[in-house]
Amino acid sequence: MIAPLTPDIPPVLAGLFDDAAVFPPGSLPIEEAVPAHVEHTRGAHAGLVGAFVLAARDVDRLAELTADLPEGSFALSVTVPLPGVSDALAAARRIPAVRLVGLEVAVPDSVAAEAVVPALTEAIDDRGLTVHVEVPRDDRRGTLLAELAGTPYLAKFRTGGVRADLHPDERELAAAILAAVRAGVAFKATAGLHHALRNTDPETGFEQHGFLNLLVATDAALKGAEVAELVGLLADRDGDRVAERVRALSPEVRDLFRSFGTCSVAEPAAESAGLGLLPAATIADLTEVSA
Repeated sequence: MIAPLTPDIPPVLAGLFDDAAVFPPGSLPIEEAVPAHVEHTRGAHAGLVGAFVLAARDVDRLAELTADLPEGSFALSVTVPLPGVSDALAAARRIPAVRLVGLEVAVPDSVAAEAVVPALTEAIDDRGLTVHVEVPRDDRRGTLLAELAGTPYLAKFRTGGVRADLHPDERELAAAILAAVRAGVAFKATAGLHHALRNTDPETGFEQHGFLNLLVATDAALKGAEVAELVGLLADRDGDRVAERVRALSPEVRDLFRSFGTCSVAEPAAESAGLGLLPAATIADLTEVSA
């Protein structure tokens, strides 16, 4: 879901940052993450911010933390394993302030790709939800993307994690993007996208993808690029060059690349501003919220 535009937020960045503050490596306590998210949605930078992302096991804790908010004002996306979808829907609906806008469904190793869409269709009675299915990094990937094609369900790609082996390299990620684009399946990304540009984390040594690189690679795939070109775009660390490509993007790229989960709204926004993609006034507001 792309957020409504606010002044000075480029359409290509609108609603791009799903607030996953409670997840590693940020791991912000939910008691701090919820009020911080509310402040983000009220600031000048609100147009950058997507849904608050929370694991299904923690949804009940929102009842107390959102008790003073207006009914339906807290946009929530719930991460949940496939067998728990019905329970997650029921839990979110019990909380007046919560407006459930999305589900992010993990597929257990034991579930065949062909079984996913029928299971979702049986469990989900709200066709207005945005449902992302996490596409496994195994031989089910191609089949599952084919199964998702032509359905209301979208894909979710994991682009990193707390171990080096959880970070797909440029070729693997390029192939996933290209497969999704060719199947006409929109997607979000999650984990490891801590920075705007491709980088090497100085503390862990992990190679991390940049969310701006993903934007330009998705655009190139839409225009017919092959894997080798996407690999180069994902590997590009030249901020000026990547930013210039982002400025040239049509907002239609967001029809495919919907959002990414970030444990910090402030860091990716500040880096975008540093590349000249956001105005300084927006970041000044963001700094006050994050302080």
